[in-house]
Amino acid sequence: MQQHRGDENRFAVEQSSGGDSKVGLEEALAGGGAHRVGWFRFYFDDDRWEWSPQVEKMHGYLPGSVTPTTEMVLAHKHPDDYRQIAHTLELIRQTRQPFSSRHRIIDVEGRVHHVVVVGDLLRDDNETVIGTHGFYIDVTPSERARQDQLTAAVTRITERRSGIEQTKGMLMLVYGIDEPTAFELLKWRSQEANVKLRLLAEQIATGFLELSGGETLPPRSAYDNALLTAHLRIDAENQSRDATVLPPSEETG
Repeated sequence: MQQHRGDENRFAVEQSSGGDSKVGLEEALAGGGAHRVGWFRFYFDDDRWEWSPQVEKMHGYLPGSVTPTTEMVLAHKHPDDYRQIAHTLELIRQTRQPFSSRHRIIDVEGRVHHVVVVGDLLRDDNETVIGTHGFYIDVTPSERARQDQLTAAVTRITERRSGIEQTKGMLMLVYGIDEPTAFELLKWRSQEANVKLRLLAEQIATGFLELSGGETLPPRSAYDNALLTAHLRIDAENQSRDATVLPPSEETG
């Protein structure tokens, strides 16, 4: 079976692979590592679904606590993926073809999971196609692990370094650059904003740490914004500090 790559929301109907279906599924799972994997079956004529305990957990249910239906399956799809997936399910019913997809589901607690779904033809004893069966692969844990590693690295830098060195390390992590390039970037921002290097570095570090404090890391564009607007926050803080200074009294002069 051909494995589709590219757009994360792609949901593709494939041509049947015949006797090579088992090999195709194994190829699709290759490199999965510690990703969570579970199976599913969908029977076309009676619109019946079966899920493994792992797939139930991906959707946020306790194993054996629900009986999946088409309505339930679609209800868990991310709104941006819903229409295309609903259309594809109807298409594979009519054409009796296998499919593969990479899309998002939302579990009962509102958490978004990125999943790869690989389906092949399900046949009865007479080799008549009666449905589709295959695997869900929850690829979200790998993204969470990457975020955890980056957050931990930022924390270590915070503990071991200070000032300009700390900020250089953060820039190296966020942008994948070496130390001289990070220092050049920092100097460029200092010159462009006409702000002392140390003050700017401290403000950038503060902004980056605030972004890294949540459960998941934001996109790199958020770090771009924090870098490019750090001098504005310094100005705002200085203005706020000046506004809180009381004028001297007649007694103190």
